[in-house]
Amino acid sequence: MAAFTERMALVQAFLLVLCLGGTWAVDKGNFKTCDQSAFCKRQRAMKPGESPYRALLETMELTNTRLTLQLINDNNKVRLLLELYRLQGNMTRVKINELKPLKPRYEVPDVLIKEPPTEPLALLSQDENGVVLSLGAESQRVIVSARPFRLDIMEGHDVLMSLNSRGLLAFEHLRMRKDTFSYKVTSTVASVWDNVKRVFSSQVEPDGEKKEDVDPANHAETTKEEDDKIEEGMWEESFKSHADTKPNGPSAISLDFSLPGVENVYGIPEHADNLKLKTTENGDPYRLYNLDVFQYELYNPMALYGAVPVLLAHNTQRTTGIFWLNAAETWVDISSNTAGKTVFGKMLDYVQGSSERPQTDVRWISESGIIDVFIMLGPTPRDVFSQYASLTGTQAFPPLAALGYHQCRWNYNDQEDVKTVDAGFDEHDIPYDFIWLDIEHTDGKRYFTWDSHKFGNPKEMLQGIKDKKRKMVAIVDPHIKVDSNYKIHNEIRSKGFYVKNKDGGDYEGWCWPGSAGYPDFTRADMRAWWASMFAYDQYEGSMENLYTWNDMNEPSVFNGPEVTMHKDAMHGDWEHRDVHNLYGFYVQMATADGLVQRSGGTERPFVLTRAFFAGSQRLGAVWTGDNAAEWDHLKISIPMCLSLGLVGISFCGADVGGFFKSPSSELLVRWYQTGAYQPFFRAHAHLDTPRREPWLFGPENTALIRDVIRQRYTLLPYWYQQFYHTYLTGEPIMRPLWVEYPQDQATFAIDDEYLIGKDLLVHPVTEEGSRGVTAYLPEKDNVWYNVQTFQKHNGGQNLYIPVTMSSIPVFQRGGSIIPRKLRVRRSSACMENDPYTLYVALNQQRAAEGELYIDDGHTFNYQKNEFIHRRLTFSNNILSSVNLNADGKFTTLSWVERIVIIGASKPNKITLQTAEGQESSIEFDFDASMSVLTLRKPGMNAGEDWKVMLQ
Repeated sequence: MAAFTERMALVQAFLLVLCLGGTWAVDKGNFKTCDQSAFCKRQRAMKPGESPYRALLETMELTNTRLTLQLINDNNKVRLLLELYRLQGNMTRVKINELKPLKPRYEVPDVLIKEPPTEPLALLSQDENGVVLSLGAESQRVIVSARPFRLDIMEGHDVLMSLNSRGLLAFEHLRMRKDTFSYKVTSTVASVWDNVKRVFSSQVEPDGEKKEDVDPANHAETTKEEDDKIEEGMWEESFKSHADTKPNGPSAISLDFSLPGVENVYGIPEHADNLKLKTTENGDPYRLYNLDVFQYELYNPMALYGAVPVLLAHNTQRTTGIFWLNAAETWVDISSNTAGKTVFGKMLDYVQGSSERPQTDVRWISESGIIDVFIMLGPTPRDVFSQYASLTGTQAFPPLAALGYHQCRWNYNDQEDVKTVDAGFDEHDIPYDFIWLDIEHTDGKRYFTWDSHKFGNPKEMLQGIKDKKRKMVAIVDPHIKVDSNYKIHNEIRSKGFYVKNKDGGDYEGWCWPGSAGYPDFTRADMRAWWASMFAYDQYEGSMENLYTWNDMNEPSVFNGPEVTMHKDAMHGDWEHRDVHNLYGFYVQMATADGLVQRSGGTERPFVLTRAFFAGSQRLGAVWTGDNAAEWDHLKISIPMCLSLGLVGISFCGADVGGFFKSPSSELLVRWYQTGAYQPFFRAHAHLDTPRREPWLFGPENTALIRDVIRQRYTLLPYWYQQFYHTYLTGEPIMRPLWVEYPQDQATFAIDDEYLIGKDLLVHPVTEEGSRGVTAYLPEKDNVWYNVQTFQKHNGGQNLYIPVTMSSIPVFQRGGSIIPRKLRVRRSSACMENDPYTLYVALNQQRAAEGELYIDDGHTFNYQKNEFIHRRLTFSNNILSSVNLNADGKFTTLSWVERIVIIGASKPNKITLQTAEGQESSIEFDFDASMSVLTLRKPGMNAGEDWKVMLQ
């Protein structure tokens, strides 16, 4: 009977999924528009105008670290508390909360890595209209205008950013519902108190003088007009068959930001859209609300799996950023006074002397919580990345193997299937590092278990993979099968760790196992327990080469509203509506902690997550979710990952080949060629698609795929160096061209090509049947070299590049040095001690520089200075390697077996000089037709000082 019940549960779950997306296309009717989201509709109905809020300057308090000031809404007399901080690193923080809320409002914990350090604020001037405060360097100041309330951040005579300049600040105060018993009691008491106050005030107030102050703790004094105005959706809301009880009533917040001189804004992922954000006046705002969207639609502002509420603004003079720290459902409206104008129209404005300055306005609307916003003032893109990293941390430094190739599908059938696929890679001479198991490897979708029939001896399977220096990833989702014979469920229930429903019972919904509970990952004790389940003596069958994939962690609830959790579910004292976008962040946090703890704190974890939030970069990798085998989905993977990189999440990739549907051989090859040049490189496919291991599309396509995967492995030293750099700085690995060329307006909207670090430019082929692509090569005073042919091209031009099926347009920047390992083996670990080849691409000044980073590739020992970091420089015909980590305690067996100098002249003689001063001659070849000089077997250790002199 139990087996029958389980089978029926699986059938029902399957039918639910089928209903969600039976045609393999998103059913937009499952997801709200702004008009269907009551708070968004309510707030968006507000039009720009004079704000009802004014600052009560007499309440201002200025200490060494912050300014506080009360704001009052003249329509309802409710007071707010404004806090303003000047933060280290050229940032300003603005917090707005109710002065005395009926109950506490949610403030997001755990995302900031520490309380941001402040710097002193100085009062420059004050009168009845406002105050002016100094923000320190470069004549930066903030002007607080009183009536109406407005903030302007200025530098010299320039306004950098204005808050509430369009009067769209809104703060729905918490209040009692009028038709409740407690409200009637409170309002009766308030009425009596009103009468007492009237009698008293009539005796003590001078004639003609009316006190406008109110008791801020008593919201019964709000105007009768507002109390009577109960709009649909304020106290309860329904969507399809789902009800949201809204016990706290309306609690939305909103604030507008004006960005003078700005036409280009980016960020606020995740959306399947262009890199440069569009204006939203004629459609929905961009939505930030983590959702399981089945084969998402492209080029629209619908919410997807993750949400990072960070927006970057850029022009030729400055880059700034806005970090809206709120985990509730959020909508972002963007408008611009130049939107829709053609290039001709802008030129006409210029010719006619139009004085209108470009401006972009951004409005944030969240359902609950407080306003807590960090304004990052740059001024350069790198400054903004550094500022954001100082708040939420940098990308986790992954194990080197995670940068190799990952082979995945839903699902490899059994241990024998895994063994056969693993052998297939060796048979076809294709390297890989990780093979993945999806949900079917478990015992009836019970995570932390194995199907005893299909995976009867997981340790034997893992050992077989380990013997080849390879690894495995197994999925562990956060929905837990409700089954009294399942240890994980029993422990969570007995400890009271499940999310609760509005009535206090354990919240249950449907997902892959059928009926499932959802652990409350917002609880630190729950996360600690979850982490302990990854211990080798708890997670039976696991070994040190088994890593983890967190899917469905939005959380996905097949029978929930919008395929997610009910907003009135409870996480302790907080509603799910307050914490929703944090859920996946916390799941990945607990999982990553578990992988670290199982090794005694020595090994770096690798955890892939689908849902994410600000700060998720500290925890591992993300991917772009359930895409499709279509050319447009290949194309959109580029701006999606670029957007994530701009907000700190560099470890991004898309399912190579597309998750849904079946790619043509041409699409598959082109997707491998694109994925090999993105940070996370994994092929994945749906259960119902034909198998698509790299050797199943004929010998010619196998050779093409083999070649590009091998290209990935030769570049692993450079990829690893980029990950170390982003770990230190927060700068994106896969970056838009404007990040490196911030004054080149031609780069501002480009999202079909990108840079890896600053030295490799990639323009993937993403059009079916393409015979050529046009790539923009920036930097007119420099040169770029095709990495395959070494052909030199001048910067500052649009270059047409003919392509064949083997072509991947990749260019190395003149003035750079890139290390590679050309001896490709079956996995990255097999290449650990292999020699390096240095590719030196000379610029117009016949100079170049680069770096080489080496450590053990898997432990945290780099934090103990156990790494090699070298500066490589070519200047005045001398190539040298200098130590950047003088106290480093790491050695390597790798040596330099080849140096390729591109753009060189033929020397008469080449001499190697070691750190001890010993000199020896080096053999070389020179290709005069391409100006390429190749030095063979110079033989020096990669971790030592040396010089190579061309004479």
